[in-house]
Amino acid sequence: MAGPDEISKPRGLSARLIINGHILRRSRFLVGFVLLFALWELAVQSGVKEYVLPSPISVFYGFIEHWPNLLTNAWTTTVEIIAGYALAIAISIPLALLIAFSRLFEETIYPVVVFLQIVPKIAVAPLFIIWFGFGFTPKVLLVFLLSFFPIVVSAIAGFKSINPEIVDFVRTTGANGFRTFFKIRLPHALPEIFTGLKVGAALSATAAVVAEFVASDRGLGYLLLQYNGDLNTRMVFAAIILLSAIGVAIYFMAELLERIFVPWRLPPGGHTDVT
Repeated sequence: MAGPDEISKPRGLSARLIINGHILRRSRFLVGFVLLFALWELAVQSGVKEYVLPSPISVFYGFIEHWPNLLTNAWTTTVEIIAGYALAIAISIPLALLIAFSRLFEETIYPVVVFLQIVPKIAVAPLFIIWFGFGFTPKVLLVFLLSFFPIVVSAIAGFKSINPEIVDFVRTTGANGFRTFFKIRLPHALPEIFTGLKVGAALSATAAVVAEFVASDRGLGYLLLQYNGDLNTRMVFAAIILLSAIGVAIYFMAELLERIFVPWRLPPGGHTDVT
């Protein structure tokens, strides 16, 4: 009889293959960025003024010269993004469960959720400053608002997409509601949930910068305003690239978790293709 260690080895190997394959596949997208930077440099060499479009090399030197300041403010923005994104996940998934399985919540709470999504977030940001001051809270709440809706909508769609006949069949085998949820409903909903998580991750960086634009004395949004006011175009580009890198990292982390927890959604050979 196989022991626990023998059973866990294939699972651990599979997870490592997924992670290694994911990293290798994602490294290929660097080719696109190399082409982008090549076109950027070509545009600069065609005679565009430095203050309009700085060269990639100039932006790189700006990174080096101002790295401590960029790093400090990038950390502030990253914490805001992660806190707001985590709050959105913690609230949206349970709420999606209630809306998906309760007609009362669907008819009363879901319209409110849709209304909150329709309200322009840039118009709400000043209210958050009035209500919560200039600190950490209003930034986190704005990230939460932008990330929340795609997660909750996708989760609702996932929980509702399962065929009722499958649930009925499982119940005939004697499975209780708790076991049915974790063995059938949740795995079936995970692909849709992760779709919402990736969309929310993509929006979270934008939300943090919008909040910092409104009122902040730190963060990459604050730096962007300062550099723009000084007409320091190369540092505007540097801050934008750094902010984009943070957003991309969070997005790809969500995608990596999807590949680990939802391996059946991988393309053919996706979990073993490391070449």
